[in-house]
Amino acid sequence: MLDAFICDAIRTPFGRYGGLLSTVRADDLAALPIAALMARNPSVDWTQVDDLFYGCANQAGEDNRNVGRMAALLAGLPQDVPANTINRLCGSGMDAIGTAARAIKAGEAHLVIAGGVESMTRAPFVMGKADSAFSRAAKIEDTTLGWRFVNPRMKAQYGIDSMPETAENVAREFNVSRADQDAFALRSQQRWAQAHAAGVFKDEIVPVTLQGKKETRIVDTDEQPRADSSIEALSKLKGVVSPDGSVTAGNASSLNDGACALLLASGEAAARHGLTPRARVIGMATSGLAPRIMGFGPAPAVRKLLAQTGLRLDQMDVIELNEAFAAQGLAVLRDLGVPDDATHVNPNGGAIALGHPLGASGARLVMTAVNQLHRTGGRYALCTMCIGVGQGIALIVERV
Repeated sequence: MLDAFICDAIRTPFGRYGGLLSTVRADDLAALPIAALMARNPSVDWTQVDDLFYGCANQAGEDNRNVGRMAALLAGLPQDVPANTINRLCGSGMDAIGTAARAIKAGEAHLVIAGGVESMTRAPFVMGKADSAFSRAAKIEDTTLGWRFVNPRMKAQYGIDSMPETAENVAREFNVSRADQDAFALRSQQRWAQAHAAGVFKDEIVPVTLQGKKETRIVDTDEQPRADSSIEALSKLKGVVSPDGSVTAGNASSLNDGACALLLASGEAAARHGLTPRARVIGMATSGLAPRIMGFGPAPAVRKLLAQTGLRLDQMDVIELNEAFAAQGLAVLRDLGVPDDATHVNPNGGAIALGHPLGASGARLVMTAVNQLHRTGGRYALCTMCIGVGQGIALIVERV
């Protein structure tokens, strides 16, 4: 098989729900990092892009009708460059990268853009059509996050636990205390603050220009992090499932807006287009488990991937574990035998600090991991995340 190399990657800042990026359409947001890749790599003949894969979990609003294709056209890619949108919920952006890498390894593609987008702020309310004449049973569903148009059979067989409820389930089943969750969340905020102060994110973010009626604003920093967070403040927060629950707004990821794109190439295409490979995609694996404990999904996915690649967990110099909830992050780390506060796990903070725009997060993890490998001189990085409705995904890259 051919090697699949990551040659460049960039993202927008991640905005808060209803925050600075709330005025940017999802398809426009998706186009921004693609256009940035094109501007950063003038030696590339963009007519030679074989395909574009973009992750997106919602697709009910401005991200409808194949937002990957919309983003490609809006970014200025030639109209004969095809594009596809992938939906594996939270794992969509990572799946897009793995799918692109598989196409290159198989020799079916040589130059591919992969990434993802989510505007959770602009996710619409939707209403199903009437199931009978003169029906008065209209119901409006919120598409921002979680279940809608529930199948009664699904509810009966598997339950329809909300995302916070699945985190509470994991906390109970794997004995993850509230104190440990809050400590994990605080480390995420502190590590982000240290990385931000050191300029770690400067080169990975394309600024977003917002044109208002009276002034122009440039957004170049993640909006969600709380640098002033403290254990005292976190411990005062009420549970989001129940007042005495352990999962709070402080030890969970948030609803966010953002996009991320990576440029992948075979060795031959990289040389032909003047690109410098930065990392090799070694492999990707997915797994399934009970939807009610979906947050534990990374554990079986990682084990499956390690068996597939013949690598060991102790060979991973960087681990980027998506922090959907502190409860599930800790349960996964402990199951894999990794200390709660391991310095090579999310060394620059994770989704509890940065935020979690669903379709973009997996791509962000891979980009962050590649950058960290080059920053530290490490060889392998493992990226992994849980996925709603009971799945996990994991991907390994090697620095070159």
